[in-house]
Amino acid sequence: MKKIILWILFFLLLAGGTIAYIGYRIIYFPNVSIGEKKSVIIYIPTESKYEDVIRILAEKKIFKNEKSFELLGKIKKYKDKIKPGRYRVLANMSNNNLINILKAGLQEPITLTFNNIRTKEHLIFRVCHKLEADSAQLTTLLNDNRYLKENFGMNSETILTLFIPNTYKFYWNTSAKKFIAETEKEYKIFWNEERKAKAKKIGLTQEQISILASIVQEEQLRFLDENQIIAGIFLNRLKTGMPLQSDPTLKFALKDFSIQRLLNKDKEVDSPYNTYRHNGLPPGPITIPKISSVDAVLNFQQTDFFYMCAKEDFSGRHNFAKTLDEHNRNVKKYHKALDENKIVR
Repeated sequence: MKKIILWILFFLLLAGGTIAYIGYRIIYFPNVSIGEKKSVIIYIPTESKYEDVIRILAEKKIFKNEKSFELLGKIKKYKDKIKPGRYRVLANMSNNNLINILKAGLQEPITLTFNNIRTKEHLIFRVCHKLEADSAQLTTLLNDNRYLKENFGMNSETILTLFIPNTYKFYWNTSAKKFIAETEKEYKIFWNEERKAKAKKIGLTQEQISILASIVQEEQLRFLDENQIIAGIFLNRLKTGMPLQSDPTLKFALKDFSIQRLLNKDKEVDSPYNTYRHNGLPPGPITIPKISSVDAVLNFQQTDFFYMCAKEDFSGRHNFAKTLDEHNRNVKKYHKALDENKIVR
């Protein structure tokens, strides 16, 4: 009987040790095998179920033993705590480490930069290409005047002034509504008391400053030292009731920024963005202005200039003028250069 009992105890210990070892391997041994890669990115969409996560991971073919991960996931009740997001899976990770990261929602943020964006459609494409945010929902929100008025004091034309070109960090599963709310935080930081005071002194709202900055920016893309002068010219025109007569606003109205030579017939286009036909600022920005462009308007150079024309040497700089006669001479020189270079459009 003693021998039998000893043998039974021996086999129980052996079985227990084997089970403990297998359990230890399942939990702590490396189970992620991704070849020579150091890591891979996985995306778990919103409202995913446990079966969806298993499928996503299986499609990536990152496990040495998929069943061991699935088993531990059930034991650790990960099934009831699925968190969507963008996650980085490291080479040689254990099942335990990976499940802990997924269960805690420790996702890796995405860097998103706004620059060179002219329209809402362009912004929506840029954002929804990088984030899970639904493009249809974002389109609806950015065109919902009631929602924009109640939440940001803006409308569908001015809403692009909310987005300050900068580098942002978002989680991939950011919704359309949360995306707008997050960018508003940067907007409030940017419009500090100093900038607000300068805008008030100029006599324009924050949105109007940004709209004017977008025009200044499109008038001079290369030589930023001219931007404060250009801002001063447009402010002179606004104060005296003169139309801005800005070519970039006309190109925006025509939906063609590639035009090199505007014609008189172009100035007849029926659009509130046609500053040849309509006095004052257009209803919205013609691009999302850079911070430097907004600051150029806020720190405009006081000047007696009322006119500007691109230089005839195509350097990208401008000839500035105080009188219409002087301006017309500059225009004549520029048009002659266009003719000589056979630029007709």
